[in-house]
Amino acid sequence: MRTGPLAVVGAAVLWGTAGTAGLLVSADSVALAAARLVIGGAALALAAGAGLRRVLRPGLLLGAVAVAAYQLCFFAAVGRTGVAIGTVVAIGSGPVFTGLLSWILHGRRPSGRWTLATTAAICGCAALIAGGQAHGGAQAGAQVVSGVLLALLGGLLYAFYAVTAARAIDQGHESNAVMGLMFGGAALLMLPVLALSGVGWLAEPRALLAVLYLGLGTTALSYFLYGRGLRTTPVATAATLALAEPAVAALLGLVVLGERLAPVSIAGLVLLGLSLVAVAVPERELESQP
Repeated sequence: MRTGPLAVVGAAVLWGTAGTAGLLVSADSVALAAARLVIGGAALALAAGAGLRRVLRPGLLLGAVAVAAYQLCFFAAVGRTGVAIGTVVAIGSGPVFTGLLSWILHGRRPSGRWTLATTAAICGCAALIAGGQAHGGAQAGAQVVSGVLLALLGGLLYAFYAVTAARAIDQGHESNAVMGLMFGGAALLMLPVLALSGVGWLAEPRALLAVLYLGLGTTALSYFLYGRGLRTTPVATAATLALAEPAVAALLGLVVLGERLAPVSIAGLVLLGLSLVAVAVPERELESQP
């Protein structure tokens, strides 16, 4: 019963490798994200097989739209605010929106411990990313504001499809089918984006291998694990545990790419790690509160 948090952290570890793998590809970031989602979504849909018909419902179809829209919102936000601000706002707001939506829509009020641990984790995430990103040049005020709003919308979209998936899984539906429907639907929606962005870059063997890993590893396998985790882990807790993603990315940058972490990033990494441990420890009150 307590393997759920481990599955979620496993998914976050895979997500955290995406940035390093993406460095092997020279394609536009939107094209890369579209290819990753098309491959990963198709794999999840194929794995679900006939189970897709059993979970076909409007809520999960809306979740598929949210999955695709999240990709577009995130990259649009980063383009306006820079990587550091856009990433912190999008990733940091996700657990907050998830906790609120889970409470408002399904009556699952997060505990005080979840609130404190999530707040600390978001602060650690912000320190980790801000310390490792040099945001050069002044951005136009209106552009930054619009970028932050897009990043917040991305966080809300992530929360919506996470809560939607968790609700369907709680109702007894197979997690494989739920994820297959949402991400398979998102793959169909992203096909035109991929076609418009161009696919010529996939002819390079290194790029093809990288995007296959991004699609099959950091999307299909990761959301397979995330769905398994949602079987026994409250969605608000899962969203906080997913903040392990930037920590893994930072460690890979340190070990594989030879990057250096500023003191504020090291402090953020420690705070984030402690917070994730705190939220992962079993807490029956969190699961049983109305």
